[in-house]
Amino acid sequence: MQNNKGLEGITATTSSVSSIIDGVLTYRGFHIDDLANFSTFEEVIYLLWFNKLPTSKHLAEFQNELFESALIDGQLIENLKSLPLHHTHPMAVLRTCISLLGMYDEEADETSKEARLRQAIRLQAKIPTIAAAYARIREGKEPLSPKKELSFAANFLYMLNGERPDPIAEKAFNKSLVLHADHELNASTFTGRVCVATLSDMYSGITAALGALKGPLHGGANERVMKMLNEINKVRNVENYLQQAFLNKQKIMGFGHRVYKNGDPRAKHLREMSQKLADITGEDKWYKMSVKIEEMVVKEKGLLPNVDFYSASVYHSLGINHDLFTPIFAISRTSGWLAHLLEQYENNRLIRPRADYIGSRNQTYTPLEERPDSQLVEM
Repeated sequence: MQNNKGLEGITATTSSVSSIIDGVLTYRGFHIDDLANFSTFEEVIYLLWFNKLPTSKHLAEFQNELFESALIDGQLIENLKSLPLHHTHPMAVLRTCISLLGMYDEEADETSKEARLRQAIRLQAKIPTIAAAYARIREGKEPLSPKKELSFAANFLYMLNGERPDPIAEKAFNKSLVLHADHELNASTFTGRVCVATLSDMYSGITAALGALKGPLHGGANERVMKMLNEINKVRNVENYLQQAFLNKQKIMGFGHRVYKNGDPRAKHLREMSQKLADITGEDKWYKMSVKIEEMVVKEKGLLPNVDFYSASVYHSLGINHDLFTPIFAISRTSGWLAHLLEQYENNRLIRPRADYIGSRNQTYTPLEERPDSQLVEM
């Protein structure tokens, strides 16, 4: 009997969406470094869904489709306002709203390839609008509509803050969206694929994926990185904080990865953007603390930073509330989730693994009145 806890080392399916081979991440065969340095998020969405980079004409048409689908129904806004926003985690709000969004799509249960692509466009276009609307409503502000002349990245920052972002901020956020877009068969992607393998609809698949991403061992890690940075507060406090954490065998969030043994290839891009944003905001302590933490963890534990570590200081420098970090991860990863759902529908088989049973055997049933109190178990 093999013990593959967490399905570690198990190959569950085949996919052409993305790959991690010898520590190199690719989307549809394109190296992540090239995409992070040169592409827009809209190009990456197109690549993930259509298995090719768009021409200028196709990209313009695709961007227009995304923009035309970005507005959300006024009734959904009213439903959003009725939710208990001030004590509910934003990921719970987003998960609920995406499930609700399916009820406003008359094509939600249509199964043709063309209908599913239209559903994908609506989901990808609306999720940043929902996240930004939630963020503003809980602060007593009215939601904003996207502007056609702005990019996907710039529009989210505009809808969130009410201001057109600085070009460096737009570039940083675009790069972050590109880097988080897909990551092979991670927990949330697998969850989404399992869901639609039953031939459930795409809204159910994305809702299921959001539920998996909500967990702190997956999408919530960068939020916990920022919590740690807040607790440390000053560069001079890093050494004492980490020495105490090492003594207590406390996990340092944002380091190590089950798949990458020689470092997460996405981390260096976010490290660079964190430094650039520190330069333009004039608030460099978050970046300097992060660098110091990285140096100590590498020296003490031999662990390298993953994508979550520097994304925390990047998002903070962009003026994004810390509990919105995971919803922003979801905005990006929706592009990859949708690519995987479309792929699952194309060559579907119900995902139904087995489990090695390790419980009791050959039990004898005893009538209720004959069971002694000593058998009772406290609940």
